Amino acid sequence: MIKIEVDMDTCQSYGQCVFEAEDVFQLDDKGKLQYTKEVPDDRLADIESATDVCPMQAISFTVS
Repeated sequence: MIKIEVDMDTCQSYGQCVFEAEDVFQLDDKGKLQYTKEVPDDRLADIESATDVCPMQAISFTVS
């Protein structure tokens, strides 16, 4: 499993991660980022891409 963490104090909800993995990262009705905290290992490429495009570098993950 991939465990995802977003530093919500750093995140500015630009939503770039949503374009890389829209089923994992979403913006709610108020424009605030919501995300799934654990995803299967086969999503690694998408999570790496979402992490890379975050302008605030607020996303981190671990693979267990």
